[in-house]
Amino acid sequence: MTLEVLVAAVQENEIMLAEHMNISTDAIICNQCQENSSREFTRKRHSIRCYAFDDRGVGRNRNNALLRARADIVLFSDEDIVYCDDYGERVLEAFEEHPEADVLMFNVTAVEERRTYENTRVKRVSWYNYGRYPTYAMACRLASIRRANIWFSLLFGGGAPYSNGEDSLFLHDCLKKGLKILGVPTVIGHEKARADNASTWFHGYNEKFFYDRGVLYHYLYGAMEKPFALRFLLTKKKTLCQSVPFKKAYALMVQGMKDIREGRRSPYVKET
Repeated sequence: MTLEVLVAAVQENEIMLAEHMNISTDAIICNQCQENSSREFTRKRHSIRCYAFDDRGVGRNRNNALLRARADIVLFSDEDIVYCDDYGERVLEAFEEHPEADVLMFNVTAVEERRTYENTRVKRVSWYNYGRYPTYAMACRLASIRRANIWFSLLFGGGAPYSNGEDSLFLHDCLKKGLKILGVPTVIGHEKARADNASTWFHGYNEKFFYDRGVLYHYLYGAMEKPFALRFLLTKKKTLCQSVPFKKAYALMVQGMKDIREGRRSPYVKET
């Protein structure tokens, strides 16, 4: 089996990025910047293919890499991930041990405020727990993804109209198409803390956050969108509702659901 890392980057020097990430397998780096170009270089005897695009949106960026992938296994990544020296062997060994799996979710140690999961054993990822996993934990059999015609949403994530959620939607579509997803207790790297603690999408639990979360829940849960919205707010009320009161937060989520269902534009997205 062969492996490629698919990196979504913004305004990066690709050679330095590959060094900082400790990439030691084949890789594709899609870099959103102010030009359209491509180049290739070799690191540790592996091919690093680089594509620069003058557009924005993390879903578009990941899809650009996915379109160009050619390895058996693809490992999705972000520019702030640092890999273990033997991550390639660990990923391929896990797929050899689990031939039944189409997608594996690995342990990538996150900074404390972004930690949402830890695999302590091999377990099935299903409808009740898929929302906790970030894209950078995910590796897929490329043939399975292409047969199922699964892509990243262009509506959610950094540089898109709505806040994060493209990772949950991708896993949602994998489950919907019948792909088997497993979480494995294999550590392959860690997330590097950003110097300025900046995020491309998160600007606090403000009105846009709740509105966008309502739009996301419409796509994820359909007829069950409102019960899941209430559950989300009730379980995290102390953290979420400090600036926006509970009732208003719920109303904003419901408004997001209604607007996207009826084809109305978000009031929080600027005209272009």
